[in-house]
Amino acid sequence: MRSPPTSRAGVPFSVSCFRLPESGRNPDGQLVEGLRIARKAAVNSFVHEPVMLNEVVGLLAQSPPGIYLDCTVGGGGHARAVLEAAPQLALIGVDRDRAAIDAAGSVLAPFAGRVRLRHARFDRAGDFLDEAPLSALTAVLFDLGVSSPQLDTGERGFSYRTDGPLDMRMDSTSALTADSIVNGWTAGDLAALFREHGERRFASRIARAIVAARPLDSTMALAEVVKSAIPAPARRTGGHPARRVFQAVRVAVNDELTLLEPALDRLLRRLAPGGRCVTLAYHSGEDRIVKDRFREAATGGCTCPPRLPCVCGAVPRVRYLVRGALRPSKSEVDGNHRAESARLRAVEALGFTPGAGDGLDADERKSEI
Repeated sequence: MRSPPTSRAGVPFSVSCFRLPESGRNPDGQLVEGLRIARKAAVNSFVHEPVMLNEVVGLLAQSPPGIYLDCTVGGGGHARAVLEAAPQLALIGVDRDRAAIDAAGSVLAPFAGRVRLRHARFDRAGDFLDEAPLSALTAVLFDLGVSSPQLDTGERGFSYRTDGPLDMRMDSTSALTADSIVNGWTAGDLAALFREHGERRFASRIARAIVAARPLDSTMALAEVVKSAIPAPARRTGGHPARRVFQAVRVAVNDELTLLEPALDRLLRRLAPGGRCVTLAYHSGEDRIVKDRFREAATGGCTCPPRLPCVCGAVPRVRYLVRGALRPSKSEVDGNHRAESARLRAVEALGFTPGAGDGLDADERKSEI
């Protein structure tokens, strides 16, 4: 692939301007200096198969020269493939899971001159852009939800299939744990949480059963209480009866949905013209937020009625790269069943002239899903 030209955003790009600083700036987000080779135990425990890899690379590799911000870098699988396909990009990789950062440090070591890794939540990702002031933000990836290594490590407490403590923290330094919620919240609060995450029919029954069985001290104990609270006929369909409850508790522990909206809004506004944002969501709550924030950016917040010309002065900031959401192929799902629920959405930043470069008319932008 040819050497990258000057960025379409009008900012010259150079890997040399992306050198790792000698001292750790931004102390709230830890720098993995020089991409040290991670501890073998951490690397071995964080082997993750990236979902919809070809689709993600195909979209982000076409980004203009600049910074690629991976807000959930995980084990570095997506990041490595993007860096291989797009030499015009330099990576800032962020993850709140220290084990993921350690693993990514090893995987991305061959790209050390183009990579910074930060231990931080994705709503902090934008804070690190000023460390490379000569480069524009031209690619963003959110791979949301819990990863396979987190699910498969029993002591992390994410899975209803493996016994472990009621933890579920992506960042082990956080104060709130699953134990705090399961053994501390009222039945009403638990029921509301479960309803919010799709357990509508039996939310109250499950919540009352949890309160009655307290104290619960393990993931298997919680899974058994949930299972016993659901009538036998209902347990025969819809997967494991504890799936939605564990998802709800995990999302609450890590405050995942609350952080997503402001993080998306902030980074969509920082994208240089031609820059791309790709998201992978795995449940309806995440996908709903992504769809809403992409629609707001694609319409500029237009308040005019559908099928009528825009007269409110809204200025679209992005255009859709795919209509609706892409789904993983059958062959990918057959090889990785955890990819089945993935929904990929993608947008490209426009210039700031109304309608410039947007492939949709006003009605299409307002109705796009």
